[in-house]
Amino acid sequence: MRIGIVCYPTFGGSGVVATELGLEMAALGHQVHFISYSQPVRLDLFADNVYYHEVVVRDYPLFDYSPYELVLTSKLVSVVKNENLDLLHVHYAIPHASAAYMAKKILKEDGIDLPIVCTLHGTDITLLGRDASFEPVITFAINKSDAVTAVSESLKNDTYNHFNITRHIDIIPNFINLTRYKGLKPNSIKSRYAPQGQPILMHVSNFRKAKRVEDVVKVFAGVRSKMNAVLLLVGDGPERYNVEQMCRQLGICGDIHFLGKTKDVEQVLMNGDLFILPSETESFGLAALEAMAAGMPVISSNSGGLPEVNEHGYSGFISNVGDIEEMTHNALKLLEDSAMMESFRKQAYLQAEKFSLPQILPHYIELYNKLLLPLEESATN
Repeated sequence: MRIGIVCYPTFGGSGVVATELGLEMAALGHQVHFISYSQPVRLDLFADNVYYHEVVVRDYPLFDYSPYELVLTSKLVSVVKNENLDLLHVHYAIPHASAAYMAKKILKEDGIDLPIVCTLHGTDITLLGRDASFEPVITFAINKSDAVTAVSESLKNDTYNHFNITRHIDIIPNFINLTRYKGLKPNSIKSRYAPQGQPILMHVSNFRKAKRVEDVVKVFAGVRSKMNAVLLLVGDGPERYNVEQMCRQLGICGDIHFLGKTKDVEQVLMNGDLFILPSETESFGLAALEAMAAGMPVISSNSGGLPEVNEHGYSGFISNVGDIEEMTHNALKLLEDSAMMESFRKQAYLQAEKFSLPQILPHYIELYNKLLLPLEESATN
């Protein structure tokens, strides 16, 4: 197969999953072409069968805003023609699925019938979906895709609730590449930030309001009042200033460390004892899955797809959004009981195995083949 993958190149879950999916397909011998405005952070351009096509948007005096969707459409047409792509897999409904549909119609004029797979990751549904100015485009882009997948049952239900969707949506969960965690052990991060062997709590996100990073700090403050511990915050974003202010107000800045963004997050996670994810909205919760792959139990909210990832009383504990008291109680229950913690560590990894590449990748391959088979039969007739 010759597959085009359109994704955002950032540290977000959708970009990570799209990149890992493409790399695995390339490892199986398929030709994979990534199309984005910059190189995805997880993309290894030295891998066999992997290609990258940059979407370059120039400034025009006529436009107040750069016409990215139009430039992306033209780039898709060019790459499909020049690289003889068999299908496009776009991550996010807008602008990727809408641009892909325009490219599909242009290519149809040249006798090229290109199947489009659209994977919904969350923000395009739960955030943009509530904006009436985007709704008609999102609805149209989803309904006109040849196949649509959602990363959780929760997101699938949200999509049907927010939009007038007339087509079937397959659930293919996000996945984890467990080979990235094999053989990893605690490293200098642990000795640097927890030199006395104190427990390390962690949180990884883009520091948006929906992640409720201030709740992470509140839970940590509750834990810190009972035992010596440290908190590592990985990522960055608009809420960082507020979080720093809260640290100062609570007088616990010496025990909270901001590590910034990193593409090798597993190297950090291997040092942690407990992961905190109290999100307001979370369509899947890839950060929780990554933590569990590192053998870290998760204290999370019950938002969106999180209960589908974090099994309550097994891989961690789930509480209502904003229930700081219960999250703190559950965190201390694990941290103060070494036998329970060890059991939960093992169970967290077993839970992550359910979302490993060998479990999830065949679903995408089956979907691709289902779309391409009718075209192959038509070409032979």
